[in-house]
This record gives sequence, structure tokens and C-alpha cells, in this order.
Amino acid sequence: MLARTADNLFWTARYMERADFTARVIDATLRIESLPRGDGAAVGDEWRGALAAADAMDAFEGKERIDEADAIGWLAFDRDNPSSIRSCIETARANGRAVRTALTTETWEALNSAWLEMPKFEAEYVASRGDRGATGRFVEFAKKASLDFDGSCYRTMLRNDAYWFDRLGLYVERGDNTARLLDVKYHLLLPGGERIGGSLDYFQWYSILRAVSAASSFNWLYRRRLEPWLVAEMLVLRPEMPRSLIGCSENVLRFLDALSADYGRQGPAQRAARAAHDRLRGATIESVFLGGLHEFIAEFLDGNAALSAAISAQYLLG
Repeated sequence: MLARTADNLFWTARYMERADFTARVIDATLRIESLPRGDGAAVGDEWRGALAAADAMDAFEGKERIDEADAIGWLAFDRDNPSSIRSCIETARANGRAVRTALTTETWEALNSAWLEMPKFEAEYVASRGDRGATGRFVEFAKKASLDFDGSCYRTMLRNDAYWFDRLGLYVERGDNTARLLDVKYHLLLPGGERIGGSLDYFQWYSILRAVSAASSFNWLYRRRLEPWLVAEMLVLRPEMPRSLIGCSENVLRFLDALSADYGRQGPAQRAARAAHDRLRGATIESVFLGGLHEFIAEFLDGNAALSAAISAQYLLG
């Protein structure tokens, strides 16, 4: 496969996954914002956390107060934000169009339909002046668009290098997103003066689980009261959880191995993916907390970025 084609497939999946994640961050933040505030909570703390989770704080550098309209506008629709939902869907569609013949009809239609429908939701949001109902409908649209794309890839694409590059993009992006969301929860969401394990902490964690479609999964896995360390374990070290760091790492390694078997050679990307997966397999939640969750996640994010660069250098336009 041409490197340009592989690059387009990889980034199509990454941008659709990013659109889904940003929509989930907005949804979770709206839920968290509706909770009672602790004594140390400042207006806009929730949206500061949302922007940090989406790695989109640079545009608000030095701004003391970030309100809901500012944050949602930037995360959802702003053309100057390359990671806004609008920008992600437009970029994914442009990448998909460039490799139209590598996609099935259903996969292309999922991409193109999302792009065609998006202006309708943006117009509704603008006309309603940021009404939460309009925001909620746009968020659901973005999540469904990503789900339709993901499902069409899974159900209709041949299991060949086109599919493997698509899946690599999805899982590299998903691991990055889960790590950022988990890190932000520990550093930004809990107001000063609030007790870890208190009622506010509990509902924030529940909102995070809802954001990654894991509330029911938590109950199935643990069958006990929600505890922050259990949520962290689930999102980091439980391979049954499709958005966990180890689950994403496992899939990245799987599809890189499929490429190496098909192409008859391995390289730095396979070695980096195997090292990352082995590190997660050898970890326990006790060792993660002993060394510091933030430090563990920061190392994962650095490794994930290096892995993406290795994939790019080995297979893509690099």
C-alpha cells in the first residue's frame, strides 16, 4: 500500500475517534457542571478541565474565567481549533475522500453523511444561542457519526492492510484520549477542600464512567461501591474494557503484528508497541499509585506519541 493511502486511512480513524471523544468530554462536563459546587470550586473549573482533557487550553492561556459558551464553541464548532468536532469531521472526510477506493461504500457514506449533516446542527446551536438542548443534540450526533463510521469499518472492510491502518489510528487516538481524561480528573475536577471519596467526588467519577460508556461495565466487573482507585484500575489495566490503556495497547500491537506478518518484516513500531504493552501487563494499580498516577499517565502519553511517530516513520508519510 502507498504510504499516502496508509496515512489517510490512519488519520481518518484518528479524527473520527477524536470527534467522538470531544463530544463525550462536553457531555460529561455538562453533567459535572450541574452538580453542587464545593467551597473551593470556581466557576469555569469544569470547562477548564474539559479543555485540558481535549488538549485545547492554549487558546485560553491567561484567561482567568472560562464559561460554558466559550468552551463549547471552541470544542464543538470553531474552525480555528483543528481538534474541534467540526474540524475533526471535516478533516476525516477530506482524508477519506482522498482514499475513496480503499473504503467500502458503507464506510464512505458514514463519513460523508456526518459531514453533510453537521451544518444543520451548528445552525441550530447558533440560532438557539447555545441552548443546552441544541448542545445535547449535537453531542449525540457526533457520537453517533463516530459509531456509524467505526461500525461500518468493522462490519464491511476486508481484513487487509487498509483495515489495519484504520484500526491503528483508532486505538492510538483512543489510548491518548483515555489517558488525558483520567489525568484531568485527578488534577482539575475535584475542587480544593473536597474530600476524595466524598459525594461530589463520587458523582464526578460516575460522570467520567458515563463519558466512556463504562458505568454498567464497572458494575459488571467489580460489583461493589464506586471507588476512585477501582475506576483508575479499570481505565488503565483491565483489558476487558475497550477504552482502557491496556486494551488500546493490546489492539495497537495486534494490528501492527498483522501488518508485519503481511509485509514480511518488523520494525521500530512493533518493538515500541510490544514494550509499551509489556509495561502495562506488568503493572498493578498499587504500583501505579505508588509511583504516581500522573507520572504514569505522562509516561504513557509520551510513549504513545513516540509510538505514533514510529508508525508514521515506518509506514506513513513520516
